[in-house]
Amino acid sequence: MPLTNTQYETIVRGYEDKQLKSRHELERKTSYVYERIPAYRELEDTIAALSVSQGKKYLEGNDNAIEELKTRLAELSAKKTQLLKDAGLPENYLKPTYTCPDCKDTGYIDGVKCHCFKQTMITLLYEQSNIREMLQSENFDALSYEYYEGEHLSLFKNAVITCRNFIKNFNSDYHNLFFYGTVGTGKSFLSNCIAKELIESGHSVIYFSSSALFDLLSRYSFDYKNREDQAEQHNDIYQCDLLIIDDLGTELTNQFIASQLFSLLNERHMGKKATIISTNLSLEELRNRYSDRIFSRITSHYEICKLTGPDIRIYKKRLLNRK
Repeated sequence: MPLTNTQYETIVRGYEDKQLKSRHELERKTSYVYERIPAYRELEDTIAALSVSQGKKYLEGNDNAIEELKTRLAELSAKKTQLLKDAGLPENYLKPTYTCPDCKDTGYIDGVKCHCFKQTMITLLYEQSNIREMLQSENFDALSYEYYEGEHLSLFKNAVITCRNFIKNFNSDYHNLFFYGTVGTGKSFLSNCIAKELIESGHSVIYFSSSALFDLLSRYSFDYKNREDQAEQHNDIYQCDLLIIDDLGTELTNQFIASQLFSLLNERHMGKKATIISTNLSLEELRNRYSDRIFSRITSHYEICKLTGPDIRIYKKRLLNRK
């Protein structure tokens, strides 16, 4: 589900608006030329009449009618161009203008999505994801192993391999990831690396910190007046290609939250929609904080990646202070 129906319709409406704007602009320019250069309109009337008359000749058996028409049309077209030049207008003044000349603002070329459509789709997916700015710095291009050593390095390298395989097999292999371990060891970073790669390939990815996610689910459940406004985002959480839940355990956990979490994870699993969860909780703390069924759901259907080591954010800050 790269795009929801609503998202697709939004993009299509955008192209329709571009085409309408182009038509109105062409109509405005045409009216201007007709008013300022009466001879131009006379030539267009001549072209229309000539096309009809030569067409009749061809149907009556005159095999030279089409070639004669082409010659006359070329002559008349040259005269039209000269009239525009004489009036101080560019020769392409009455040509339609397009934002994308390749697809002429239709979004498609020979039934295949144009590059501009794909870019519009990716832009929309970035806006939906909630992490556009974050992914500018947190992606595989910024990946570094210099902050790890020993067992910490081995765990991180294995996690990177897992992430790359997750991306490589995303379309063919339903998979979930669970990152856990100490603070600042790259769990959120790796989630964001995956998010960027999948968004760039046209998949819908939504990122939420756990507190923001459960706040939205709570408002949808109890704020009946505004439920309709929240419905689309609520549905996207359940239907997007990849949902990232960051910092699980930082929210105020209660029975309602635990119930919402299980419902979300269970429904996404039933629909084979991938989920990535990161947390600073240990597996034992995860079981104690939520429920056995949530713990079972995660340990049974998620690939578990443990990350350990020093807090990279603090380490980087110390390096900056030394300079």
